[in-house]
Amino acid sequence: MKKTFLAPALCAALLVGALTGCGSNQTADTGSGTAAVQTQKDKTDYSKVASSADMTTVEQVGEDGMEAISGKQVKDGTYSVAVDCSSKMFHVTDCQLTVKNGEMTAVMTMSGTGYRCIYLGTGEQAAKAKPEDYIFPETNKDGADTFAIPVEALDQGISCAAFSKNKQQWYDRTILLRADSLPEGAVTGGNSKTLADLGLQDGTYTVNVTLAGGSGRASIQSPTELTVADGVATAEIIWSSSNYDYMMVGDTKYEPMEGTETSTFEIPVTKFGAKMAVQADTTAMSQPYLIDYTLTFDADSIEAK
Repeated sequence: MKKTFLAPALCAALLVGALTGCGSNQTADTGSGTAAVQTQKDKTDYSKVASSADMTTVEQVGEDGMEAISGKQVKDGTYSVAVDCSSKMFHVTDCQLTVKNGEMTAVMTMSGTGYRCIYLGTGEQAAKAKPEDYIFPETNKDGADTFAIPVEALDQGISCAAFSKNKQQWYDRTILLRADSLPEGAVTGGNSKTLADLGLQDGTYTVNVTLAGGSGRASIQSPTELTVADGVATAEIIWSSSNYDYMMVGDTKYEPMEGTETSTFEIPVTKFGAKMAVQADTTAMSQPYLIDYTLTFDADSIEAK
C-alpha cells in the first residue's frame, strides 16, 4: 500500500486552523471601560450601602443663596470648573465641563482609583439599580480614573453614590459644580452684571460686599470703597486679619497695601450681583495656605461717595 505524507508547512497550517477554531466561541475582554464590557461578567454584589457610622464627616457643598445655573445660561464651550464635594474621600482633581446647545456634561478626574463605579442618585437607589445604569471609569493618559456625567445645573447639589472597591458598598456623596469658577462672560444669564451694564461714570463709590468660603472666621469690611476709572472698577478689600500676604484674582497676584493695620488689597471687580471667585493666602497656620473665597458685590447698594 502506498503511504501519503503531508508536507511540514501544510501540517502547521492545519494545526493553526484547528487551534483557531477551538477558540472561536470565546469572548475577549477588550478592557475598553464601557458599561457593557464592565457588566458582561460582573459578579460584584452591589446591594450594600454604607451606614452613617461608616461615613466620614459630611461637609456642606456650595453656599446659602446660590441659584442654579442651567446650560442655557452658559455659552457653548469647554471649561475647567471647580467641584465641591460633601466628602474629602471623593476628591476631584480636575473637571472639564462641556456645554453645547444648552446641554452640559462633565468629565471628573479623581485623585485615586478607589471607586469601582458611581451612580447619579442615592446609595439606596444605586443598590436597587441595574449595573448597566452605573457609570464606570475610563483611564486617562496619566493613568487616573475619570467619570463622565450629565450635569443638569451648576451651583446645584448632585446626588452621587460611589461604590468603594475596598469596602464593597455604596457611599452617599453630594457634588456641586461651581459657576463662579467659570471665566468671565461664560455665564450669560442670572443676576450677574458688568460695569458696562451699570453705566457707572469715573469716580468713587461705596458698595456692599459679602464674603463666603474658608473657615468662616475671617471677615471683610462692608460697605467698601469702589473706584471706577477708564472703564475698570477697583474695590478696596479690608480683612479682619493681618495674616493675609497676597490675594489672587484669576491668574493675577495682588500684594497688600502698605501702612494699613489689617491686610488690605485693591483688586479689580469683574462682576456685580454674582459670586466672584478669589483666593487669599494666610500665614496664620503652621505654613502658608491659599484659601478659596467668593466675593459678591451688591449692584443695588452702589452709592456715590
